[in-house]
Amino acid sequence: MGIRFVKGRLYVEMATARIGREIGDAVIKASKNPNRRWYGPHMAASVRAISERIPLVDFVLEIRDARIPLSSEYELLRKFSPLPSKRIVVLNKMELADPLELQKWMDYFQGRNYLSFAVNSHNKDCVKQFLNFLQSQVRELHKSGHSNHTTTMMLLGIPNVGKSALANSLHQIGRISAAEKGKLKHTTVSPQPGDTKDIMSLKIGSHPNVYVLDTPGIFPPTLLDVEICSKLALTGAIPDDIVGEIELARFFLTILNSSHEYKKWEKLCKSQDLTETLSSESLSNAQRKRQYPTDHTQDFIVYDVRRVLYETVSAFDGDFEDEISMGELIETQFAALRTVLRVTEEASEFAELRVASKILNLYRTGRLGHYTLEHVSALAKS
Repeated sequence: MGIRFVKGRLYVEMATARIGREIGDAVIKASKNPNRRWYGPHMAASVRAISERIPLVDFVLEIRDARIPLSSEYELLRKFSPLPSKRIVVLNKMELADPLELQKWMDYFQGRNYLSFAVNSHNKDCVKQFLNFLQSQVRELHKSGHSNHTTTMMLLGIPNVGKSALANSLHQIGRISAAEKGKLKHTTVSPQPGDTKDIMSLKIGSHPNVYVLDTPGIFPPTLLDVEICSKLALTGAIPDDIVGEIELARFFLTILNSSHEYKKWEKLCKSQDLTETLSSESLSNAQRKRQYPTDHTQDFIVYDVRRVLYETVSAFDGDFEDEISMGELIETQFAALRTVLRVTEEASEFAELRVASKILNLYRTGRLGHYTLEHVSALAKS
């Protein structure tokens, strides 16, 4: 299958992984198809608006996805000139990445003299730390002779890396910290890539005043790298309908099956009988009514999903590197997941789609483990 372990770490060689190659090829084909509105008028207009404003800002915050620190690079940044002297690489969605790999990426950027910071835009304490870091950079800027009382930071990034969520969190916490009154502003936050259409200014600090400019996510007019495209699709930067949720879910299961992540669920599965007994005895009638079997995000369903995945991978006696064997394992997992995800008996195609959609959601929200799809150690070998 082209997927193997080297010194305990997972490497997915996209040149030989059929499913990754197919996903990447589909994305590239879509980027060249004008009917897909890949690079529509709104993106071209956004590029012009950003290029006009970027010389006027004091900082550029390049927001990347911590799971794919290289593939989520904002390539268009290279075309903007002149750039502010202060550029900060922000690895967002750190809660979804492997913590050990994340630290290696932080060391990597530091070793290349990049200012960088890892953040979880949904964690208040983490955002506070990031805000303190930004304020320290503003103070340094003022010490160097920057006389303007107002500091402006522009958030740039590809679609769906969490720019708007981060901007909203900085705005909310910054306003509270400054004890400012007045109605909070909010930029549009959506799990779908490309929903931010306009540049919006949000205040995140006072004395001195600091503003962030939230910008639309932008890709280059065409994408050409198969490996990068497959990672962008899996992490949700590319609209799912371009590739298909079933193929993306299969791609994720291929990665999960070849990793060590599922082994963390072993103790949970061994204690299943005891847990079920205690839960059954302790649940009141009111609590039972609050359980919604069709809501796959509930803890008891997520638990069952983890258990099924652990059991199916542990029982697998085939070759993970064999494409046919891996395909058979994934088919077994899809069938078992239909039961635990409460997908009713219906047309097979629609049942598979519902399972795939739920599994992708659980992966992208971190409920099925932490995965970094790019590894610093691989750079030295390339």
